[in-house]
Amino acid sequence: MKAAVIVFPGSNCDRDAAVALQAASGRAPAMIWHRETTLPALDLIVLPGGFSYGDYLRGGAMAAQSPVMRDVVAKARAGVPVLGICNGFQVLTECGLLPGVLMRNRDLKFLCRDVALSVERSDSIFTAGYEQDEIVRIPIAHNEGNYFADTETLAELEGESRIAFRYVGAAPNGARNNIAGVLDASGRVLGMMPHPERAIEEALGGSAGARLFESLVTALAC
Repeated sequence: MKAAVIVFPGSNCDRDAAVALQAASGRAPAMIWHRETTLPALDLIVLPGGFSYGDYLRGGAMAAQSPVMRDVVAKARAGVPVLGICNGFQVLTECGLLPGVLMRNRDLKFLCRDVALSVERSDSIFTAGYEQDEIVRIPIAHNEGNYFADTETLAELEGESRIAFRYVGAAPNGARNNIAGVLDASGRVLGMMPHPERAIEEALGGSAGARLFESLVTALAC
């Protein structure tokens, strides 16, 4: 599997994502600086967590205008899978690959802790390693993770089974419908606020996140 991690000024989980990808696939991903304008042939693109451009304007807004994003969007629309984690999820909404927006957390406080997630879809390339409705623990670390979409968009997401992960119980950040992860219409673009790359070893507190990367390797093996 040929994967790439896009690195923006302020990314701080790019190495974590690379370690998770290499652990799952046995192959180090390419690390692509945001100023690049074209990407090589790839099986997977990852937009990592962090605080791109210091979250000026709003999380992901400036990164969505980076030169590399034109080709990321083009490749996503051509069918290349894209995974956006935390800040990467924000970038995906800002560039139009996913609907909705990530707003300030409900209590206006940075959140950093493990949360329980329900796997709402177990038939996507990202989630095939989980059981339907399985409860897993994955860490969150964000200031703007409050997912918002209008009622019509939420009905569309729910009706098309495009919610990949949902917070169990009350969403810690106030997200509508407890949404923690969303798929695009093709099922090949996933944005999620929790950090699966921080949950790939029991020594780190849990390994539930590893199965997401293993799912991708299995689905995209070539």
